[in-house]
Amino acid sequence: MSAAPSPVTIESVLELIRVQIEKSDQEAARRKEEFDRKLDRMVEAAARRKEEIDAQIEKTTQAIEKTAKQIEQTNKDVGGLTGKVGNMVEKLVGDGSLVDQFRALGHKVKAHSRKKVFGEKGTADCGEIDLFLEDGNVAILVEAKTTLKKDDVLTHLERLEKYRRCVDADGPSGKHFIGAVAGTVIAENVIDFAHEKGLYVIIQSARAVEILSQPAGFVAKKW
Repeated sequence: MSAAPSPVTIESVLELIRVQIEKSDQEAARRKEEFDRKLDRMVEAAARRKEEIDAQIEKTTQAIEKTAKQIEQTNKDVGGLTGKVGNMVEKLVGDGSLVDQFRALGHKVKAHSRKKVFGEKGTADCGEIDLFLEDGNVAILVEAKTTLKKDDVLTHLERLEKYRRCVDADGPSGKHFIGAVAGTVIAENVIDFAHEKGLYVIIQSARAVEILSQPAGFVAKKW
């Protein structure tokens, strides 16, 4: 015969409840411990990310400050260069020797102007001429650089083409234009290149302004 089941008593019920509560408390403690570990990992990850972001911000700030200093220095350099070019142009016409030299070459210069702006700003055919020498229906357009380079010569050739188109925008004007480039430092190959393109070359030093002798067969190009 099987043993009779133990009678249910208040004590046995209370013990069962106690055991269940103890298991629940243990499970809750385990879950809390697991949650705390996850929370700690999240806080640590957030702290690391904040450090990375702070470092990146610091790096970016330093780069911005460096760029700002470079821009400031560039502006100073450009401002200084602009002043040098302006003084150079003043020198070209200040003592009258350049005008006399062009007259000796057959150009009866009657007037001159600095920084002659032409064309509608923002359009393809606009620009500025450093020195504009007028001789009736002929004008001499001079580009001045402290150090004249081949690219400056090419740019001036393009400027002459632009000025030609600008003047003739409403029909042929009947005027002709001659180009010249000036500099305080000009390499021999740049001088040769400018002469090949039919441009006069002007050298300016502290003591003199001189239109360099043109090679044999030189003919000033007219636009």
